[in-house]
Amino acid sequence: MIAGAGGGLVASIATCPLDVIKTKLQAQRAIPGHPAYEGVVDTLKSTYKHSGIRGLYRGLGPTMLGYLPTWGIYFAVYDGIKGYFGEIPLGGVAAADRIYPAAQVKGYQPVMREHPWELHIFSAMAAGAASTICTNPLWVIKTRFMTQSREEVRYRHTLDAALTIYRSEGIRAFYRGILPSLLGILHVAVQFPLYEQLKLWAHQDPTVPISFKRILLCSAIAKMTASIATYPHEVIRTRLQTQRLPLADDTSSDGMVKSHLRRGIIYTTKKIIVKEGWTALYKGLSINLFRTVPNSAATILTYEYLIRRLPS
Repeated sequence: MIAGAGGGLVASIATCPLDVIKTKLQAQRAIPGHPAYEGVVDTLKSTYKHSGIRGLYRGLGPTMLGYLPTWGIYFAVYDGIKGYFGEIPLGGVAAADRIYPAAQVKGYQPVMREHPWELHIFSAMAAGAASTICTNPLWVIKTRFMTQSREEVRYRHTLDAALTIYRSEGIRAFYRGILPSLLGILHVAVQFPLYEQLKLWAHQDPTVPISFKRILLCSAIAKMTASIATYPHEVIRTRLQTQRLPLADDTSSDGMVKSHLRRGIIYTTKKIIVKEGWTALYKGLSINLFRTVPNSAATILTYEYLIRRLPS
């Protein structure tokens, strides 16, 4: 958990400005050519012009608060499931000969549990679901921070945002977008099993730990593949999380939803496609790849480094 949280902390600080730009792009409901539409460069210029350098770090507080438990819970559950369900190798090989590289640099561990491909997928999905459910309120707050317009009353800090959302929209607002977030589990179901397999292919000499350069390359390829394959759920999640539904009535001010009963994932997806085209489901993909690939590399590299340095 310490290694996972440490990796998430380093990554969140390093890539926060890119996360702000990506989230703003996802939340835009205008079409290209409309005066309100901004691309990557225009969004960056506009944010810096009106908010300065601090504007590029809006939402860093809830992001850090979110990443710490997210990656802590994720890696703890992920490795815990692999360790618990991993099978001891079968066959006629003597126990003394069944030796596998240890996770640390301290040597080897006999009869270490093997992890089949299916177990990597199950571990990734279970860990993703656990971390998503536990931390979704913080991601809602983070999204609200990053997408606030200049005309809105600004949240002063994370606690103020939490209290304001709760008083005006109720506890359910903190779990808006939870369904597409859970669908995003498919992302980690692609990323981490692919990462594990790439590490096996890249680890040519089992007598020494895999190099950090190869860890960076494996994590980058795995993250890029998973991001492209599952990106639309992020746009839908952002749209749902930025909906502001007053407690007093069933209307929304976001221009997307007309009634309380039709604010779900299917209706939102249809409206995005009809009004903006299917390419709107990939808004911010380029900046997302530019953000998530180094983010993931920093997270996993820090995790692997701390795992080797922390006492077992």
